[in-house]
Amino acid sequence: MAGYMPGNEMEEDEIEAAEPAEPAARDVPGIDWSLASDTPLSAGPEVIQDLVKRLPNKPGVYRMMNTAGDVLYVGKARSLKKRVTNYAQGRFHTNRIGRMVRETATMEFVLTRTETEALLLEANLIKRLRPRFNVLLRDDKSFPYILLTGDHPAPGIFKHRGARSRKGDYFGPFASAGAVGRTINSLQRAFLLRTCTDSVFESRTRPCLLYQIKRCSGPCTGEVDKGGYAELVTEARDFLSGRSSKIKAQISSAMQEASDDLDFERAAIYRDRLAALSHVQSHQGINPQSVDEADVFALHQEGGHYCVEVFFFRTGQNWGNRAYFPKADAAIEPAEVLGSFLAQFYDDKPVPRTILLSQVVEEQELLQEALSTRAGHKVSISVPQRGEKKDLTDHALQNAREALGRRLAETSTQARLLEGLAKTFGLERTPRRIEVYDNSHIMGTNAVGAMIVAGPEGFIKNQYRKFNIRSTEITPGDDFGMMKEVMERRFSRLVKEHGIPGENPVDPEAETEDAPAWPDLILIDGGPGQMAKVREVLDTLGIRDKVTAIGVAKGVDREAGRERFAMDGRPGFTLPPRDPVLYFVQRMRDEAHRFAIGSHRARRKKEMVRNPLDEIAGIGPSRKRALLHHFGTAKAVSRAAVADLLAVDGISEAMARMIYNHFHESGA
Repeated sequence: MAGYMPGNEMEEDEIEAAEPAEPAARDVPGIDWSLASDTPLSAGPEVIQDLVKRLPNKPGVYRMMNTAGDVLYVGKARSLKKRVTNYAQGRFHTNRIGRMVRETATMEFVLTRTETEALLLEANLIKRLRPRFNVLLRDDKSFPYILLTGDHPAPGIFKHRGARSRKGDYFGPFASAGAVGRTINSLQRAFLLRTCTDSVFESRTRPCLLYQIKRCSGPCTGEVDKGGYAELVTEARDFLSGRSSKIKAQISSAMQEASDDLDFERAAIYRDRLAALSHVQSHQGINPQSVDEADVFALHQEGGHYCVEVFFFRTGQNWGNRAYFPKADAAIEPAEVLGSFLAQFYDDKPVPRTILLSQVVEEQELLQEALSTRAGHKVSISVPQRGEKKDLTDHALQNAREALGRRLAETSTQARLLEGLAKTFGLERTPRRIEVYDNSHIMGTNAVGAMIVAGPEGFIKNQYRKFNIRSTEITPGDDFGMMKEVMERRFSRLVKEHGIPGENPVDPEAETEDAPAWPDLILIDGGPGQMAKVREVLDTLGIRDKVTAIGVAKGVDREAGRERFAMDGRPGFTLPPRDPVLYFVQRMRDEAHRFAIGSHRARRKKEMVRNPLDEIAGIGPSRKRALLHHFGTAKAVSRAAVADLLAVDGISEAMARMIYNHFHESGA
């Protein structure tokens, strides 16, 4: 599927070491495709008819593939023989299925014990293989949680994403990192819990700024005793567990007691804590009385597009919502889209006990059984008809309708801008993929090249790339040389992985990404010097006539609106100051500039905080931690004698001498 994890703005160095996005035909661990056809015949129903003869009347999963080995479709069946026979008959209800069958050159099958297992395996394979004829969940980021740690005498409260490997209490999921951040900020004011790391906690000798602004109780330096801090932790845990009324009553009572004792300073503290709790709840919107734990799904279809709105309710509190826009053929029924979406959605996420839907989905009972099996507890899937639960699904449906409306409006505006761009620059067709390049550095240090991507649906952030400038032959600060390296790395890789456009054409319908691999247009933030290097690289690779490159030079006095454009076949030119296409180009250039600067700052920060101990071979996280705990700082380690180093747990005599020699040229 086309879903992406959080922080998908990958570094080019990392991409080069990554595995292919789609496994090879049988490269799925733990699955025996023993009923595969090893000798593809001519594509179409004939191939399928030949395979039907060897299929059993048992449940399982099948994959349909074309002559290139690309997976076209993954499906499951209660009886593989009966399901595949339907394809072999050549009578199809939709053009989509007809196209799919005609392109099928071979099929592979795996038997399962039950249809429930087949459904779970089907969802997993769709997510991994992303077949273009299936319903695809395009945005599949993991959800953030709030973690109240349980492995430290003074528990902290943190945002958490990923595996729950650390001991503690997890509360969520929340719809977004922003929702978690706002909640933690309010909980800090309400319960005064620490948010610093354990290492910072251990090294504090006096309270930090958070204590001064009354957002932490200062357990690191004993400003609050262990018993008092434990009470605050218990209150926070109770609040996040849904016992908010009890906690508010306790704080209100304590405030009144302090006021009666004329201790108005203490009463003010309780007043501020109550206000913080009210702030949390006021930002949660709907807080149902009859729903303790549930996910609410609503689907809206319009203009051949789908939107699924998801609301998360835990401990009777609304923890946010998120809109998804699954990729599906317009001919697929909404019930099938929502059912496939649910199976993929919960493939790697915790399943609540209750799932509320705006409409019935295909094989709802089977899906309920499969999710119960996966979760290890009973899961109820229902379509409410009245009451508060019906209000929740109606509210979600309204949000889905509005979200899809906004997306269609944005897409329509984007389409008009792309058409205007093609007309203004004389392109052969409306671009589907635009790549914009920029560099960032300070006096040549920590140089980074950046690429952002835009398409019919706006910026495609999961395809952004950054390039750490690696060449030692480039003079520091040489923008032209940096641009040349970026172009060489980007387009050499593109030619290697996807070939040259026109020489091995790709069927547009076969593209599973939101944008094609090859750009129709590249924009370079720079003038004639940068463009000369770009043309040099494109000429060397033999693709200058395959990609349109345009330079966007800063205007007179670097003033926005007076940019000068350079492209092959035309003298330099400018656009009218209020031209919508000019604003569009400026917006893309500014986004590339933002991404380049952000990447540069991240690299510079990483260099600044690099610890000298990281440069010593054999010093991993454990030994580094032991050395820092023993000596306090890396500088103190550098001054230590061999005998002092030997006193550290895990440091042998050989390792001690290696550390000493690293910091002393003369050796021990």
